[in-house]
Amino acid sequence: MKLRHLTFRLLEVYVAVIRSGSLSEAARRLHLTQPTISLQLKRLSEAVGEPLIEFRQGHLFMTAAGEALFSACQDMLGRFEELQEQLQGLQEGRSGHFSIALVNTAQYILPRLLGPFSQAFPEVEVTVEIGNRAQMMERFQRQQDDIYIFSHPPSLEHALAARFLRNPLVVIAPAQHPLAQAKKLPLSALQQERFLLREPGSATRMLFDSWLQTHGMTLQRSIQMASNEAIRVGVAAGMGIAVISQHALPAGNQHLVELDLDTPPSESYWHFIVRREHRLAYSARNFLHFVDRHLEEHLDARYVCHDLHELLNSV
Repeated sequence: MKLRHLTFRLLEVYVAVIRSGSLSEAARRLHLTQPTISLQLKRLSEAVGEPLIEFRQGHLFMTAAGEALFSACQDMLGRFEELQEQLQGLQEGRSGHFSIALVNTAQYILPRLLGPFSQAFPEVEVTVEIGNRAQMMERFQRQQDDIYIFSHPPSLEHALAARFLRNPLVVIAPAQHPLAQAKKLPLSALQQERFLLREPGSATRMLFDSWLQTHGMTLQRSIQMASNEAIRVGVAAGMGIAVISQHALPAGNQHLVELDLDTPPSESYWHFIVRREHRLAYSARNFLHFVDRHLEEHLDARYVCHDLHELLNSV
């Protein structure tokens, strides 16, 4: 036996002959000549070391060796068909895996996109990493993920960013605050308030500091807190007021109010970011296409930005 001489094509020819029951019909299905089919069968028989088929009364029959080979062929070719389907699924983004990393505040947004995507493509596995801006920047530098979400994208040449959602900032206070019902408050009215702040380096903190600087205002009292949840709880408990992303506010919260200012805080945008030199997984690319098609179905249309086209054309 010279089984190392077996090739995929020889096995494919043999299966076609057996399934069709005719050399001429197998030749037609494979777009080959009948002499070529006969030659391939001869080579296959020599490799196995046994006759594989015989003709009796004009009909084709398998020998014992032929039956064993046919069984093995069906198993091997079936596995190749499964592999082909898997590869096609990967290339079309219907299966596979990708990783997405996002700053803390974006966790209020991503599930609204990732949930419908996971229902549409249940065979795609997604890893989600959440942390503060410094932690996500470190992951970006190490190229640990396929997609990143920042409100302020890294100012790096190899960062390709696209806006997809406005990120308005609002000033919140406890519902019983003396200024809760006031209209068009001047910024100076907040001068003596105690502010609950995110850590330095967070996008919200950077925007807030810039807003204060633009209006020449300096905080008198502040408390630094590590998360939006802690800030929301602190404000509701009367610890102070805060600037926070509007997307981080739960609907219908009776313990918090948005203060009405004559000069509201600046707003930013949420961005999808990929690295130019990073080969984006098919499934990650499919996710971005899905988001581009369905943004307004799953996010508030008032804030949606359709700026993904350039990014999608570049990955």
